[in-house]
Amino acid sequence: MHLLGPLFLLLGYLASSDSQLWSFEHPETLYAWEGSCIWIPCRYRILGSGDTLKNLTVYQHYSYDKEARKYNGTVLYEMTDTMGPVSQGRVQFLGDNRSNCTLRIHPAKAQDSGLLGLRMTSVKDSKWMEEISLNVSKTAPPPRIELPPDIQEHQKVTLTCSLDYSCFEYQIKLQWSLEGSQFLSAALSTSLTTKTVFTQSQLTFQPQWTHHGKNLTCQLWNDMADGLLSQETVRLDVKQLKTKVSPGEVNVIEGDSVTMTCQVISSHPECQTISWLKDGELQSQQEPQQRDKTLTLTLSQVTRWMGGKYRCEAHNDVGPAVSEVDLQVHYAPGPSEVQIHPSPAKEGNTVKLTCISQASPPPTNYTWYYNKDKILNRTGESFQIPEVLLSHAGSYSCLAQNSLGPGQLGQEAELDVQYSPKEVTTVIQSPTPIREGDDVTLLCNYTSSNPSVTRYQWIPQGSWKELLPGVVMIQKVPWNAVPVTCAACNQWCSWGLPVNLQVQYAPKGVAVLLLSPRSEIHSGHSVLLQCNFSSSHPMDVRFFWKKNGTFLKEGRQLSFDSISPEDAGTYNCLVSNSIGQSTSEAWALQVLYAPRRLRVSISPKDGVTEGKKAVLTCESDANPPISQYIWFDWNNQNLHHNHQTLRLDPVRVQHSGAYWCQGVNSLGVGQSPPSTLTVYYSAQTISRQVALGLGLCLAIIPLAFMGVKLHRTWKRIQSQQGLQENSSGQSFFVRNKKMRRAPASESPHPMGCYNPVMEDSISYAALRFPVGETDTPRTGGAGTPEARRPSLHRDNTVTYSVVQKRQVGDYENVTPDVPEDDGLHYSELVHLGVGERRLRQEEVEYVTLKH
Repeated sequence: MHLLGPLFLLLGYLASSDSQLWSFEHPETLYAWEGSCIWIPCRYRILGSGDTLKNLTVYQHYSYDKEARKYNGTVLYEMTDTMGPVSQGRVQFLGDNRSNCTLRIHPAKAQDSGLLGLRMTSVKDSKWMEEISLNVSKTAPPPRIELPPDIQEHQKVTLTCSLDYSCFEYQIKLQWSLEGSQFLSAALSTSLTTKTVFTQSQLTFQPQWTHHGKNLTCQLWNDMADGLLSQETVRLDVKQLKTKVSPGEVNVIEGDSVTMTCQVISSHPECQTISWLKDGELQSQQEPQQRDKTLTLTLSQVTRWMGGKYRCEAHNDVGPAVSEVDLQVHYAPGPSEVQIHPSPAKEGNTVKLTCISQASPPPTNYTWYYNKDKILNRTGESFQIPEVLLSHAGSYSCLAQNSLGPGQLGQEAELDVQYSPKEVTTVIQSPTPIREGDDVTLLCNYTSSNPSVTRYQWIPQGSWKELLPGVVMIQKVPWNAVPVTCAACNQWCSWGLPVNLQVQYAPKGVAVLLLSPRSEIHSGHSVLLQCNFSSSHPMDVRFFWKKNGTFLKEGRQLSFDSISPEDAGTYNCLVSNSIGQSTSEAWALQVLYAPRRLRVSISPKDGVTEGKKAVLTCESDANPPISQYIWFDWNNQNLHHNHQTLRLDPVRVQHSGAYWCQGVNSLGVGQSPPSTLTVYYSAQTISRQVALGLGLCLAIIPLAFMGVKLHRTWKRIQSQQGLQENSSGQSFFVRNKKMRRAPASESPHPMGCYNPVMEDSISYAALRFPVGETDTPRTGGAGTPEARRPSLHRDNTVTYSVVQKRQVGDYENVTPDVPEDDGLHYSELVHLGVGERRLRQEEVEYVTLKH
């Protein structure tokens, strides 16, 4: 019994280990009703490389039998590795053997409610039981309606109708309807995932005060023959406040009186106050009576300043309701005013003149005056001058008139026409010609300006020194000076024509140009170089060539009939004129050639002791550089080392010999002559060799002794085998027993020797029956008793064979109550001598063997 505790712990560990190998994702509970379908979205994962699903059994109302160690229940679906995922009755497996465990049940039945068990076994014999809760009702449940906590008139709200159900093969829809109206359109959405399963409809609308107290219904429909399945109804509580004013618009002549009325026509909850306001100022206020929810505002002796919008505001717990009245007060035009836009006006621009006069209704006729003279054919509120000129400058006035009569002539307005500076020029005040680096003085000149010139601008802009307004000095003028122009500015700028400084300079942009070849330069090619420059003033120039700073020749071109690696270097060309000389940037002439002059250098040079480090380097000359190195030993064997340096660390005596290398680039292959590496034995190696020789000599003596002993043993075995071949037939019986193996601490092992290798295996023993002292060789026939009688002095040889059953764990999430019988089977062979046989025992089976 003391073995049960550790066994239970082992099985519990194995069960918990399997629970860590499986992970699932699916809804906790799925809802349906009789006749619908159940779609169970499910995902699983088996931890461990390469393990997949082998068997699947779907149980309904299952339970676990601890004694039989298996699950019992109604099997709705079963899949094995030979059957594959097929539909079985109402249940269909829609997943796979790696991650998808989705199921479909159609049609659903009320008795499906409860726990659904997925018994899963992997290829590697890992097992798991996953439970899924089903809630199947007789009829479809009503949907749920979610309303916002506060619904106010004219404020957009969103209502939600939802049901925790969705199935691809049983389509449903949620339909909204409002009392007294037809169906309302709404957005329908569904979710069928391992996290959520629902069907939802969202209705967005603006409630009116007339919707208050009406029923709003959400109905669950099936597109098939089922029709209406269920519904849910809520009562709308719309908070609102609505007012009305009369008259809506009032026209009154200045000096008359007017009356305006405000009435509350609907309020939920009840209205608290009614007020009249104008421009935010309170005009009148009262608390409305239950029967008469009105407020009247009377204005006597109306003036033009009383015109405008009057607001009627009613308040309840929801907020204010506002209605407006536009009060129009009519009066004759007042003194007129002329507005000029823009003012002042720039010459050439469009100018608009407008007559402003306060009047109600607005003026219908206008009279315009220029310098107190009437302008003919100008009767509108405004007129334009498309391109204003200096002749248009002067005083303007106007007179407005409406249906109540003419107004008054107002104050005159002055039209000021302005223009930019005229005839702007740039003047060079320095002597010519101008050389690079000289100081140049420039003057910006103009003839007239309105208003006066206040500043000057120059192009290009630079750090020039301003001597006087409009006079600048360019210090150290550059060779590439661009044309210069200036502008005289008041409110606008006028630019003069550009002036070219004509700066003289030494050649610029000198560069070496490769004319041929157009591609890479290889050794032996014909090469042609040319000296180019971008500009020079004056253009009369001469050309010179230098290599590595040393003069070569004069002339624009430099040619090589057959170029060699020695021609590679840095080249410059020089261009000169009467102003000076310019040198090009250094141009590197690269000549490409295959590897050459390869040699192997060895470090250290004079040999190396074994165990140290030897470094072999393949030195070469190549352009482009060597991309791959190949090393060979003294047997011309490729060492499969592609680096320039070959390191032997630690080096051994066997490494001694000649080494050579090859270098490869894109143009060819080069090969070095062999270099010899000499490796010397170390002092430790010499000592070990001597010790090994002495050890071999000492080992020969015991080996010779053992050989003599083995020879004698072999001769004795040969003689015994000969005796057995001449022995007569023997009889014996086998006694089989099944018993529980005793622990190592309770009893000794059979035969007085314990071999741990024998566990979990079968031991075979050979039976040998030696001839006794009284046995004689067989000389008679088969019927002679002397020939068949065994010797009384023969030894009874007993051999034990042990068979142990290997324990296999049931790796699943169920802990067995009773451990496996870890028993041992013993077979005892007893050699029978002469005499009567022993009585038959109940647990012994006798078998007679002939040999």
